[in-house]
Amino acid sequence: MDTTKAATSRNSRSDRLPAGVYLLGFCLFAMGSAEFLMAGVLPAVAGDLDVTLSSAGFLITAFALGVVIGGPPFAVLSLHWPRRTALVATQGVFAAGLAAGLLGDYRVMLATRVISGIAYAGFFAVASVTAIGLVTPDRNARASGVVVSGLSVAMVAGGPAGTLLSHFTDWRGGFWAVVALTVSGIAGCLLGLPPGDPHTDRTGGPRGGPGSPSVARELATMRKPALWGIYGITILTTAAYMITFNYLAAMLADITALPEAWIPAILALFGVGAFVGLSIGGRVSDRRPHLALLTGASATVLLSVVMVAAIHRAWAVVPTVFLAGVAAFVLNPAVYGRVFAIAAEAPTLAGATTVSAFQLGISVTPVLAAASLSQGAALTSVCLIGAALAAAAVPLVLLDRARQARPTRRAAADAASATIRSAHGTATARVDPEGAQR
Repeated sequence: MDTTKAATSRNSRSDRLPAGVYLLGFCLFAMGSAEFLMAGVLPAVAGDLDVTLSSAGFLITAFALGVVIGGPPFAVLSLHWPRRTALVATQGVFAAGLAAGLLGDYRVMLATRVISGIAYAGFFAVASVTAIGLVTPDRNARASGVVVSGLSVAMVAGGPAGTLLSHFTDWRGGFWAVVALTVSGIAGCLLGLPPGDPHTDRTGGPRGGPGSPSVARELATMRKPALWGIYGITILTTAAYMITFNYLAAMLADITALPEAWIPAILALFGVGAFVGLSIGGRVSDRRPHLALLTGASATVLLSVVMVAAIHRAWAVVPTVFLAGVAAFVLNPAVYGRVFAIAAEAPTLAGATTVSAFQLGISVTPVLAAASLSQGAALTSVCLIGAALAAAAVPLVLLDRARQARPTRRAAADAASATIRSAHGTATARVDPEGAQR
């Protein structure tokens, strides 16, 4: 009875998402801010910890390494935990690791950055699964888009705001703010999310039923080729827009010759575009995910090429940056929508691996950029690399669309065959009595 009432209530407010979905987006914003903050304070960190700048850069690599390799194993380890317990635990480990690193030396910080990266990936994966558990299936991509939007806010607002705070205090000030926000996220999850029951699955059914968590089912799902196709799309498209974004400030300063005060505003414009893209992608992707994927990838190809010319003129680069943000983040809800459609019966490990794929896409951009720039190529060559990466994703999207269409065509053919057989049987039944009479 209670389940029926809850379903009716959700349907009656079909255009609104539960508050818990937005809470998870806030938590991801808090944790994600630490990822983007480190780059802004790296010189101060190197000086204070008495290490070289390149050694300090390994602190960024350590966090990324924790995300890429740690998320999936943690997802399996926490599979039978209630969702809220997993969310609170990952945030707690993240905050504790961050605080321990701030109180220790370089080696302690290096180790705790790996631990925090693992916890961050674990939270991201469980948060995505929790979000789709709070909504009806027709809004899965939209709910995932809201959660992912927390990361885009961290990129364009949390990291820069933390950097600014660190300049007014010391480099640790921004990180202590992240710890405080994460603790407030823990309190929000305890108060705003259902506790869950270790003896029931996320739909309220008994453990052991078709919806209950199972390591064997999770691992079996990971063997689906379609899932790895989506991961390939994720890595390529993420690297495609991030390689341009990562070098955008340098291009605005060196090529566009903008005053330094204007550069953060234009970077923030990318974030405004990201919000628009997430909103569009979230609404389109639940019904037409491949339209969102093809539109986002194709637009990224086009805008990356346009950026090569637009970066020379301030009036041209401003709208190009905004549209690039829209194109980039139209993709993300569609990626999650396809992952959870393919891995509907075992989404936790698949969700964690999606997070790793996003991080891997971000992590490979310095390597790809260095391969070009070290050969003396122009700074705008990174935009052309981004265009090539996005173009490489298009065949994978078309392949996934064809895979999705096959069961539909097969089901239609089976239904048509059944109709013909039924009609033939009816006709035979009508003829036989006449034959018997004769």
